[in-house]
Amino acid sequence: MSPVLDIRDYALDYVTRGGTQRVLRAIDLAISAGEVVGLVGESGSGKTSLAWAIMRALPANAREAPVGRIRLGDTDLRAASAKALETIRGRRMSMVFQDPSTALNPTLTIGRQVTEVLVRDRGLSEREAWREAIQALEHVDLRHPEALMRRYPHQASGGEKQRIGIATAFACRPELIIFDEPTTALDVITGARILELFGRLRRETGVAALYISHDLALVSRVADRVAILEKGAIVEEAPGATIFRHPMHDYTRRLVAAVPRPERRLVSDHIADDPLLSATDIAVRYQRKRLFRPVPRPATADIAIDVRRGEILGVVGESGSGKSSIARALTGLADYTGSIVLAGRRIGSAGGMDRAYRRAVQIVFQHPDSSLNPRHTVADMLARPLRLYGGDVSTIPALLEEVRLPADYAKRYPHQLSGGEKQRVAIARAFAARPDLIICDEITAPLDVSVQASVVELLLRLRAANGTAYLFITHDLNLVQQVAHRIAVMRNGEIVDLLGIEDLRSGKVHSYTRELIAASPAPVG
Repeated sequence: MSPVLDIRDYALDYVTRGGTQRVLRAIDLAISAGEVVGLVGESGSGKTSLAWAIMRALPANAREAPVGRIRLGDTDLRAASAKALETIRGRRMSMVFQDPSTALNPTLTIGRQVTEVLVRDRGLSEREAWREAIQALEHVDLRHPEALMRRYPHQASGGEKQRIGIATAFACRPELIIFDEPTTALDVITGARILELFGRLRRETGVAALYISHDLALVSRVADRVAILEKGAIVEEAPGATIFRHPMHDYTRRLVAAVPRPERRLVSDHIADDPLLSATDIAVRYQRKRLFRPVPRPATADIAIDVRRGEILGVVGESGSGKSSIARALTGLADYTGSIVLAGRRIGSAGGMDRAYRRAVQIVFQHPDSSLNPRHTVADMLARPLRLYGGDVSTIPALLEEVRLPADYAKRYPHQLSGGEKQRVAIARAFAARPDLIICDEITAPLDVSVQASVVELLLRLRAANGTAYLFITHDLNLVQQVAHRIAVMRNGEIVDLLGIEDLRSGKVHSYTRELIAASPAPVG
């Protein structure tokens, strides 16, 4: 029986101002019906370029080598016309993207977007498509699907949006689905539920799948076979159950070595009970009370939390638990009620946060693409906090070297940097103010394991040099156990546990904390 997807001797170049760059080299890969093949590699290894090549959605500067083929069943995708591809995409092959927020159109209701696909790719009428869409959403365990169909994407959680993307991909009954990091932006519990859903749908439909991820433990759980991609070439391919336990290639061994392991503590110092920042009764509301309607539930409900000098306080919890709302309150990005005390000085509202407070409390966001201005050079972005907080712009080269970037990167724009390099610039910008506390809001979530390890090592080195405290928000329980002195566990806007690492491992924890631990994948290797 011929494979659903068959790639042979495929190569791809990108033409840039600096010349032609080869991004894929002699790729050989086949996926049979009902089989899941995992594709693993660092950022820039060519994973997403291969996905775009299969979907025939390459950028204008892409150049495919004359030899090599990509076949979907008996169809030569490279020879297919644009009109033929319109029929093939959606109907015969689909894709589920990493960030469901950007994959869904914010100006259209969820129902309109799902039914549009069914009308176009399955030839259903509007009424038939509406009924089929409701069934598709029910099938991915979404509650109240008819009500959800009338909402806009911003009114759904991250997990709900990803389920909508999966439902839409499966609704057209394709032969092949490409999953591009579908759980990276999700917490461990939501991610585990998405994986269970994917496994069930795969068994029911017999679809072939290419599962792209940098999460080695996750790939080993879902993939029948795993291909390791390094600098555009597949360097190793083996069964998912054994490849990370017995890696043959040196690059695979390096990836396994970079995986966070809870027992491998990276912080050994003890923190004195010397409060730097204390927050009490913090409540954040994003909706105002309306006439004749009940008061909306706050995103956080009277939270009490403190950070000690030089401490790394981890904050974990599923999506919507209030982690980022706490970060927004502490940095003045969201209005709050309650009290914040910094170094003995009380701050009663976001408006009371003066320049001294904003210098002392900085934040690094999850997605540097969103937080770095694409029109500014690295030098422009670092110069602003230096000027604002009394620094010297001549120290920019030293600041870049501090985060292990070459001094000439000061002339570059964000689009000229890799994901890890952009996050290092964001960290440098935060340290330019010489703060006492930096809030790290899921800063390692979009990074592959080796880049994540280097960013964590950088944060620990900068902390040792500057005595900076971190509020480390993450959904990676394995990582937070490596670096945090204490961990706060949040659920539904409340802190259900605030305890030291030893207490976490003792098992005397809240039932929800046990659920988080159970959902966290065991490190590979």
